[in-house]
Amino acid sequence: MTGRQRIGNDVFRTVVLILATMTTGLLAGVFVNWSNTVMPGLGDVDDRTFVAAFQALDAAITNPLFLGVELLGSLLFTGLSAVLHLRAGLRPVLMWAGAALVCVLVVLTITFAVHEPLNEKIRTAAEPGGDAELAAVRAQLDETMWTAWNTVRAVAATIGFGCLAWALVIHRGLGRAVGRPAERPVTGSGGPRWDARRR
Repeated sequence: MTGRQRIGNDVFRTVVLILATMTTGLLAGVFVNWSNTVMPGLGDVDDRTFVAAFQALDAAITNPLFLGVELLGSLLFTGLSAVLHLRAGLRPVLMWAGAALVCVLVVLTITFAVHEPLNEKIRTAAEPGGDAELAAVRAQLDETMWTAWNTVRAVAATIGFGCLAWALVIHRGLGRAVGRPAERPVTGSGGPRWDARRR
């Protein structure tokens, strides 16, 4: 492999790792916001407002930015970053990227095993009429469980973001070490002494 190819591969790994960190950070922000502000705010409103607001929020979040960039992007870029560092034999970065990938998989599992079925119940509910019907539709969501599991996936996504941020720090340190020329200490006679790092 030529020096130019090596530099190109390193730049590509860096870009992918940065994108993984950004998309996972965005994903964590969404889930933290839902547990910290959205659900507590909705908890204080009446049943009619809750149902209408939740349905509107659910429809709004089903967009290319969240689904394509944040959710899918986090999985793809984090997984690709782990594969690239595995192939390059960069074990220190691989360990943290792999840990982040596990966190992202936890997020996806919770999303599709817990939240999507609950969202579907309120998403497909018939237009409620009286107060009793509104209360029944709201009860189908199970706010306590929804929020508790959302907090779990918010924590998982935040940990994943932290792992990727630290992977970037390690990656930068490795890049500096690779780019730094090895020192060649001299002997008393002024001639260069053999350095094992320059094999």
